[in-house]
Parts: sequence; structure tokens; C-alpha cells
Amino acid sequence: MIAKVMVENDLNDTISSLTTSHDIEGHKPKHCLVIKAGQYSDKGVKTANEDAIGIRIPSGLMLTTKGVVAAISDGVSTAEAGAAASAISISNFLADYYSTPDLWSVQKSSTQVLTALNRWLYGLGQDYRDARRGYVCTLSALVFKSRHMHLFHVGDSRVYRYRNGTLDKLSQDHTSIVGNNQRYLARALGLDVNVEVDYRMLALEEGDLYLLTTDGVHDVVTDFEVEQKLALFSQTQQSSRSSKHSTDEKCDRFCHELVDSALNSGSQDNVSCQLLCIDSLPEQTIDEVYQHLSRLPFPPPLSVGMKLDGYTVVDVLHQSERSQVYLVSNQQDDLLCMKTPSVNYLDDAAYIERFLLESWIGKRINSPYVVSIAERDKQKSALYYLTEYLDGQLLSQWIKHNPTPDIQEVLALLKQLEIGVRAFHRKETLHQDLKPDNLILTKDGQLKIIDFGSCFIKGIAEISSPLERDQLLGTADYSAPESILGYQVTQSTDLYSIAVIAFEMLTGQLPFNGKQQACKSKLDFVRLEYIPSYQINPLIPIWMDDALKKALSVTPQQRQADCSEWLFEMTEPVNTWQRSMAKPALIERNPLLFWRSLSVFLGLAVVLLALF
Repeated sequence: MIAKVMVENDLNDTISSLTTSHDIEGHKPKHCLVIKAGQYSDKGVKTANEDAIGIRIPSGLMLTTKGVVAAISDGVSTAEAGAAASAISISNFLADYYSTPDLWSVQKSSTQVLTALNRWLYGLGQDYRDARRGYVCTLSALVFKSRHMHLFHVGDSRVYRYRNGTLDKLSQDHTSIVGNNQRYLARALGLDVNVEVDYRMLALEEGDLYLLTTDGVHDVVTDFEVEQKLALFSQTQQSSRSSKHSTDEKCDRFCHELVDSALNSGSQDNVSCQLLCIDSLPEQTIDEVYQHLSRLPFPPPLSVGMKLDGYTVVDVLHQSERSQVYLVSNQQDDLLCMKTPSVNYLDDAAYIERFLLESWIGKRINSPYVVSIAERDKQKSALYYLTEYLDGQLLSQWIKHNPTPDIQEVLALLKQLEIGVRAFHRKETLHQDLKPDNLILTKDGQLKIIDFGSCFIKGIAEISSPLERDQLLGTADYSAPESILGYQVTQSTDLYSIAVIAFEMLTGQLPFNGKQQACKSKLDFVRLEYIPSYQINPLIPIWMDDALKKALSVTPQQRQADCSEWLFEMTEPVNTWQRSMAKPALIERNPLLFWRSLSVFLGLAVVLLALF
């Protein structure tokens, strides 16, 4: 199966400085990801070609958020549906990967697609008595995003990298030798309901050559021969800077010649290969990024009655050092909220980038418990974004007005919060600033998350930028220790913040007597004394406090696995005897007491050794 390179014109949108594929006039800048590619496949001496190959090189926003994908697959010769399996694998992987959310990381997107693809092939193969005779194939896929290459591999196809005169085999053959040196695939797509796929992430360098081959090629053409051919190709590339089309043709010609070499060497299998050349990598200076970000001017501070792009300011809802939020009405008298950046950060590129990301994230988080972004068809004259207007009160106000709340009412609100946060986590996005002031309770009793200013997006974090982005975000009283200390953040980080909110809703007080704000080191957090919530509010069950205390652990690994598990522990009573049998060790219950006791014991041991 011969598939030519696919180049697509995707939506030309911008994600602030992240969109390195277009400058302010809409033309391609000097520094962006440019990959020259070629591929070729032949049935060889066989009657049919069971190999499948495909490359997709998008443009615009898709090139930035998803990258370039190359994939090669070899249908297992002993499988009756091997050719169909390889064709399905390539076409579906190329299509489905680009259909995954932009917020997802490359690993998450590809793993989800491969898991679904494997189970589909396995299901199709159930019509055969032996799974090995069904829809079984190998798959090697490369995703080039920003300045990194992500490799996904299962089976005995191969991936090579040629860099600075050296050839490296990046993949490992998943084969087993049985009997008279007969090789069998130990891993492949469609072979079992579950599949283990190798994953690697490597940094790219300009001039890198990546070669993907099926076993019909590398079984007869030695690595030494491949290295010599790639060395010659690399020399011709460096000596002449040709146009894109001529370079792609050179890649095609190289693949054709390599396939011919395999056939001339006596290959008895289908023969396929792909070659990708890293021509340039995205790189921008801060001045270039700022020029791109500052296309739209900052609006001036607005007051009631003023108009901007047809929106009339009805009220000033919020003003701070970082932003302003206005209640505005459009020409149809619909009420909306308008958020504008503060002129204090007019020359701060990192701040502008994060402000632009807020609306971009909001459009991709679809949940009834998250404020929705209002679309605007006409061109904006200034930098701002619109959201739906929520008529209600902040959760911080609700807490003040309900010093002794009904526990069931609190649990009902926490359930809504958990669903809203789960919508972020499903898109590999962490909110990082969950607090009562970022939650609105509408008059009909619906809780909504209203702020995206501190979000961490795994998919965006993979994109390189010259900007020095803020790492310490959020509010000290509600942020997890790992967030404040600059450690790696996970979904457990948001769980900690939810637990703080829950504690405050139930007791009217912050946990740890509100001393967390002063913590600057891990030792400071370890020294915090947890006061049980039922001592403040006697109506709180002990088992509910256990769930709160666990979620407020200094160490993320000691918290619940996710927010759903925590909510279950908050709502479902657990037998006290069961809890006593599962009582955690002293180091988990009171780390400070454990280490103090251990120090005393070791000190006594030293004294005794000195005496005797």
C-alpha cells in the first residue's frame, strides 16, 4: 500500500506565542518546524502488499498543537487479515490522533488512540479460531512536536536516527526465537485485548534524519549499509539548500533506492520505508514573540456607560492588579462578563500569553459546572474575552453566610465541584487555583468554576517558548505543598485544593489553623498540625474527617488516587473497625513524631555504644 505525504491547511488560529507557524502578517516566519519527508512501498516478490505507510504534515495551529506524524505498519504474514489490519492501523492512527483534544499531551493522545485501535483489531479477529490468524500487524509511529520527537512502537518494524555521522536504532524488535531459529512476534496490534507499546521522547536537532522500515528491508540491508546511504544523503542535503518540493523528491528517491536495494539483496517480503529530514526547528526571540502577542492593544480601564466593540459596561464586577471583570450588555441587551488585562503588564509577554490562553482553554473545557466562553464573530479591536454572566454569589460569600451548613448540602456542592474539576483533568489540564473566590454558586444552586488564569496544560507545556513562564501560581492558603515548593504537579494537586475548600465549607475555617500560608519549605509543611474538622464542627462524622485528612497529606502519594475516590470516601461511611485494621503507619500519620522518635533512639544507641 503506497500512501503519499499528506499536507493539509488547517484552521489558521493563534495560541499567542505558541503559534510559531505564522507571524503577524500571516506569513511563515524564519523559525518554525519544517520537515522534509518521503516514503515508498513495494509488494516485492509477494502477490500482495501487506505493508501500509502514511505521513501527515498539517499547517497552522495543528502543526503547533499536534505536530507531524509518520507511521509504518506491517501486516503479519501468518494472519489472513494482516493487510487489512495494517491499512486500518495507519489510516485510523493518522485520523484519530488529530481528532484528540489539543489540550492532551502527545503521549496521552497516541496511547488513547492505540488502545482503542488495538481493541478494535482484536475484536475483528475474534471471527478466527486463532488470534494470530486475524487482524494482526506491527506499528511504528513518530510524532514530531515543537522541538521533540515522540516514538510509539510495537512489533518488528524499525526506527533509526542518523545524527552527526552516527546511526542509532531507536526501536526494539518484539520477537521471540522458537525451534529452528523461527522468529515469532511477541507483541503486535490485535494480538491480545491489551497491548504494551514502547514509548520514548527525544530532543530534535536540525539535520536529523529519521528512517522507518519494515522487516523486508532491514532483514536484508545491514545497518552498516543503511548508515552509508544516509551519510551520503546527509552530505547532499548540506551541500545544497533546495526548494521544499525538490527536497521531498530527494527523500522519495532515497526510499525508492533503499527498497530496490532490499529487493536486489533477495528480500522475500514486502518492502517499505519512510525518511524524514528535520530541516528547521521552532525558535523565536522574546522580541519576536512580543511583537506577535501585542497585535491587539490593551483596553483602557472602563467605567459604567463606556462602550467597547458594541458592548456597554453595566457594572464593574472585579478589579485587581492583574485584571478587570465587567458586566456588559450587547446590542440585544444580553448580559455577559468581559475580562480585560491590566495595563500594569503591558510589556510582559508571559502575562499576555497566559491571558490569551485563558479563553483558549475555556473554549475546550465543556462542562455545565465550568463557566462557558462566549463566542464573538466580529474582529476585536482590543485584548479581552467574554464569558456567560452568572447571577449568583461567590462560594466565599456563601461560606460566610452559612457558618453551620447542612452537611448534605455541602456534599452536593462538592459533587458539582468534583465534576467540574474532572472536566479539566480529562483534558490533561490542571486548574491550580481552586478557591472559593473562583467558584460561583448561581441562584438555581449550580456551582461553576470561573477562572482559567493558572491552568497547567500538558499539551501546551510540550511546546517550546523563549518566555520564562510563571511556575508558582495559585493562592497559598489553597495550594498543595508541591505547587508552592515548585515540585511536579499532578491531578492530586487539585484534589488538595478541593479538600481545603471542603474543610472551610464544613467548619468555616481553613485547615491547619490557617498557618499554611507561611510555609516556605517542606519541613514547614511537615510541622503543620492538623486539627480534626469534627472538633470544630461536631456534626461532621469521623469517617468524613478521615477522608479530609488523607486528601490534605503533605505527600501527594498518600492522598486518594483521584477526586472521585475522595468524594466516595466523603459520602460513603466506612466501618470504624475496618479503618482501625487499615490504620496507617506512624510515619504516615505523624511524620514529625516518627523522625523525632527515630532520632532519639539512634542517639541512645550511639551513647550505649560509646559506653560499652
